[in-house]
Amino acid sequence: MLAHRALEIPPFLVMEVLEEAQRLERQGEHVVHLEVGEPDFDTPAPVTEGALEALRRSQTHYTHSMGLYELRQAIGDDYRRRYGAEVAPEQIVVTQGTSPALFMTFAAILEPGDEVILANPYYACYPNYIRFVGGVPVFVDIHEEEGYQLRPEAIAAKITPRTKAILINSPANPTGVVLTAERMAAIAALGPLVVSDEIYHGLVYEGQAHSILEYTQNACALNGFSKLYAMTGWRLGYVIAPPELARALQKIQQNFFISANAFVQWGALSALREPACQAEVAGMCDTYARRRLFMLERLAGLGLKIPQPPTGAFYVLVNFKRYCQDSLSFAFELLREAKVAAAPGIDFGSNAEGYLRFCYATSLENIAEGTDRLGRYLAKMG
Repeated sequence: MLAHRALEIPPFLVMEVLEEAQRLERQGEHVVHLEVGEPDFDTPAPVTEGALEALRRSQTHYTHSMGLYELRQAIGDDYRRRYGAEVAPEQIVVTQGTSPALFMTFAAILEPGDEVILANPYYACYPNYIRFVGGVPVFVDIHEEEGYQLRPEAIAAKITPRTKAILINSPANPTGVVLTAERMAAIAALGPLVVSDEIYHGLVYEGQAHSILEYTQNACALNGFSKLYAMTGWRLGYVIAPPELARALQKIQQNFFISANAFVQWGALSALREPACQAEVAGMCDTYARRRLFMLERLAGLGLKIPQPPTGAFYVLVNFKRYCQDSLSFAFELLREAKVAAAPGIDFGSNAEGYLRFCYATSLENIAEGTDRLGRYLAKMG
């Protein structure tokens, strides 16, 4: 009855943990949520007001399939200001989130059997996008001891005649690692199209994040408003692509999605252009920076070693091999016994098995309570 691709796609395990946590909460339990990568801040007021004003103007109709021209101009201006990259509005396709942008990109470039090289660990859904459209993910192991930095020479060793793209993510989920400029430049020089997921740009606490567009035009840069602007529920992202690929993405958008929501796009325009919004975002980032240090301090106090502390996004990937080899079972046991929700490492690839990912996009009080509960649980394990 069901297509093989629907039967074979695995569940998103962090969502399975979240949904079990919500079930427990409906029974009256108090769960500390450290599993889902979602800002706990409200969307900045200028964004909400921009969207409301668009609704008052009855901006409730289809936009251009590539997105509002004004928004695409603002995105280009943002990339020029931050990275010195020249981006024309005709290269930008605004989508209903960065996930659809990734899906559309792989649908546009992959024939059955084409390969995409990516790191292991990886964001949980990456291989599923690739496989769903007939592609083959090819993994390069990255290691905690090396700061989870992708090695260009390891990528080069995996390139074959079927290689269609290299997928990178910096700052990265689940590791929080920021790729160095030197490594990004070396990856860009390898030859294949680089698909760069830049959704966590702006959330960097040491060093600087670089866009792939600083180093090559043979690239797709994907970004959005969910993380930096606390707009997860608004569902708005975009892809910056070479002109011929942008046209292909536009046609996919026209056929399957038509356009992103009009009033949401007007809200996003306020996110990029209103100084008050930028000030609010800067305050959020300062708070994340404090939470990061606090979580690292609390985990270290439990004897959990993080050899290379994360410097971007809002995640810490923690080695629990002393306590478990099956991170999925361990995550559900931790949830049921200690009422702490964490993401199982296996969701992010075989190289993260035995790990848990914690998200610090929550209050210091929640981080303290969650790590206290974790400490009591580990003490019982001995």
